[in-house]
Amino acid sequence: MLQSATFHHDKQINNAVLLGSEPNCIQELFRRQPVERLVAGQSLFFEGDAAKHLFEVVEGTLRIFKIISDGRRVITGFLHAGDIVGVSLKDHYLYSAEAITNTKVRRFSRKAFDSEVASSSELRPEVFARLCDEMAAAQDQMVLLSCKSAEERICTFLLRELLRAVSEGQADFVIELPMTRLDIADYLGLTIETVSRSITKLTNKGVLAPVGRHSLRVVKRSALVQLSGSDDESAGDGWKLAACERRPRH
Repeated sequence: MLQSATFHHDKQINNAVLLGSEPNCIQELFRRQPVERLVAGQSLFFEGDAAKHLFEVVEGTLRIFKIISDGRRVITGFLHAGDIVGVSLKDHYLYSAEAITNTKVRRFSRKAFDSEVASSSELRPEVFARLCDEMAAAQDQMVLLSCKSAEERICTFLLRELLRAVSEGQADFVIELPMTRLDIADYLGLTIETVSRSITKLTNKGVLAPVGRHSLRVVKRSALVQLSGSDDESAGDGWKLAACERRPRH
């Protein structure tokens, strides 16, 4: 049985620093709030709870998931430092959120957030942009689950994680994967055995190389892009990553 999180303020964290994107209006709202801590396995909120707060992830990783009628868990996403959850929600949370690692978050009242948005011409377009991003991500996930093979799903997932790592300044193409293979399987609609076999296959092909217990180095970026089933246009920045392996290093 999942236990609700017990929060503790952490005064040691540097409030001026956020991992992820550059500071923006929404993140500035959260910076006024104290940091709260969850230990791995604790729940931030449950599906069906009143959506009284938005949350920003300051440090760590969470999974968001739904339990469907037959009792199976479907993971709909992972939240990392800099991510904000709850912008599109109004009355109730449509999914549960649980810490994968020890995690730090800030919360902001939904009522206060709505008031800030109503009174700020700078916040409104940012909120709209985030809603558009959520819709685009949902559409991408639908394509992933309905049209791609198991290998393509895994390669697409790894490519997304690589793009995120590079955007955060990771220079050696190492992907940190704090989630379990079961988490990845539940996110991609696969079995844990399929995920494990596929990663082993990619490692044997020299596309990936293990780095510690929860990390993988992407050795062949172009191969990862091709195996993800993406074309030039849909791969986007993935092709830029692929080009990096051909660029001379000084």
